[in-house]
Amino acid sequence: MNTSPMDPLLRNIDTVLNHGAFSPEQKEYLEGLFRGIAERTRYPFVGATPQGTLTAHPAAAPANLAAPETFHGTPVDELCKQERWKYQEHGLDCWDRILAHAEADRFPDEENTFRFRYHGLFYVAPAQNSFMLRCRISAGELTAAQFRGLADIADEFGNGRAAITTRSNIQIREIAPRNLVNVLIRLQSLGLTSKGSGVDNVRNITASPTAGIDPQELIDTRPYAHALHHYILNHRDLYDLPRKFNVAFEGGGAIDTVADTNDIGFVAVRLPEEGLRRQPPPAGVSLQPGVYFRVLLCGITGHKQLASDAGILVPPHEAVAVAVAMIRVFIDHGDRTNRQKARLKYLVDKWGLDRFLDETAKRLAFPLIRYPREACEPPPPPIRHAHIGVYRQKQKGLNYIGVLVPVGLLTTRQMRRLADLAEHYGSGHIRLTPWQNLLLVNIPDAYVETVKRAIVRTGLHYEPRHILGGLVACTGNTGCKYAATDTKGHALAVGRHLAERLNLDLPINIHFTGCPHSCAQHYVGDIGLQGVKVTLNGESMEAYNIVLGGGTGPDAAIGRLVFSGILASELPALLERMLRVYLERRQPGESFARFTRRHDIKQLQEMFSS
Repeated sequence: MNTSPMDPLLRNIDTVLNHGAFSPEQKEYLEGLFRGIAERTRYPFVGATPQGTLTAHPAAAPANLAAPETFHGTPVDELCKQERWKYQEHGLDCWDRILAHAEADRFPDEENTFRFRYHGLFYVAPAQNSFMLRCRISAGELTAAQFRGLADIADEFGNGRAAITTRSNIQIREIAPRNLVNVLIRLQSLGLTSKGSGVDNVRNITASPTAGIDPQELIDTRPYAHALHHYILNHRDLYDLPRKFNVAFEGGGAIDTVADTNDIGFVAVRLPEEGLRRQPPPAGVSLQPGVYFRVLLCGITGHKQLASDAGILVPPHEAVAVAVAMIRVFIDHGDRTNRQKARLKYLVDKWGLDRFLDETAKRLAFPLIRYPREACEPPPPPIRHAHIGVYRQKQKGLNYIGVLVPVGLLTTRQMRRLADLAEHYGSGHIRLTPWQNLLLVNIPDAYVETVKRAIVRTGLHYEPRHILGGLVACTGNTGCKYAATDTKGHALAVGRHLAERLNLDLPINIHFTGCPHSCAQHYVGDIGLQGVKVTLNGESMEAYNIVLGGGTGPDAAIGRLVFSGILASELPALLERMLRVYLERRQPGESFARFTRRHDIKQLQEMFSS
């Protein structure tokens, strides 16, 4: 494309506005002025007046009819391939394509592979020459009947198994193209959907797994997760993002929702009277003591970044509107030319936080409240591995039981048995967690031992200190073309090896991810492993890079790379040695993550290699 003398101005508008001492109103005026000048110089202006005449003056008409056609403000000829597909046809409008492929029992080409993911259908070749179904299960809540219905789908159309994901969701694999329509219709008959669960959409909305039943929670986050879920389902424009987008609601419960790994994390805090006295609200803003959400922005662990506090305080009833406004700012202004730079993080990096919040505020009928985090009381810290074991609920005489599901994999027999337990001994509800397991809720005291025994008879467990309960693993190369390693298989092998040889008195999380996308969020594990390929004697071998000392919530940190290219076959012995050294040299009550953080990388390598 030919350049204009005004191109440098276009490139520097954001820099000028973000570093100048301008009010929001001045920024808005100057931005429009600069862009109008630049656009007028770049392309001769031809506009239509309200009277139907043509004008050469930008002030007299809303748009330059002589400028190149754009898509969300980006010239069409600059769009990346996927954005051109979306420009030609909205991602949701592929039902006829799905129907045609099902009728012909045909696998899709590259474009249709992309499009079908808008309806949660993933063609996963070459790992598997079949489809995967990914659902949308807001707040991870299911009825026993829905869980049983998913088992039926897996049996009739899949491989007789299902997987719980790190977004409190369900995936079913090995679906033939002829069954695509059948699967979607059956899913809808259960009151569930898969719409928008893949590619450039807002992914499954997560909430505190123990919301509404947790004695320590500040707020029940389920209503907010469900409301945002349904708002998205009912608004077509929210299926047109530049890239994937994650939202979580953390209510301060016992189980960590890992909100700081999301693009937007709403984290409940308490605003005490003392905090208000110490830090009065901004002029014109009325605040009362109580529970609010603080907003975390731009978590993207595959890029080694946890979400950080945005400096705003949101009354809970305004949270969904704030989320939608932020998503729409991202839709309108995110990068559509380079998918490597298209996540929310890169828009905020480009603009600066203040401009992003200013653009969000323009879309709201109420002000965003800028208020310091230090004046708020943080939520109670989560309990490590509270997703496994028996815990009392806030409701008298009731308990939840966290079922250990190794790396999230369930047979349909296990699913049906768990659904039966939920119906016969609980309230008929099941909660999925971001730790790839599930909770049976509202179990009366009198039935706890019976349910524990029944869980063991299904081939699962409930013991909170079991090493297998700390394993998190992505799909791996048995079902994902991006993965370099068999993450779930290696995770189970490591877990069994360690469980037979070690007795840990403190929980530990070990995350296995197969590629740099970090779907298993390896950078926030106590031990994080990323799959890679190494060449040994001319042969390609599965191996892992190992990071140590990650964490989320109050213990948030990005793990540091300590070992590279460790063969998968060598992992069990190496991790056993690492944990033995930790047990021998730790300080009283010291977690593995904190132990590794007080040593530099060279010290860790020497300790764990000897």
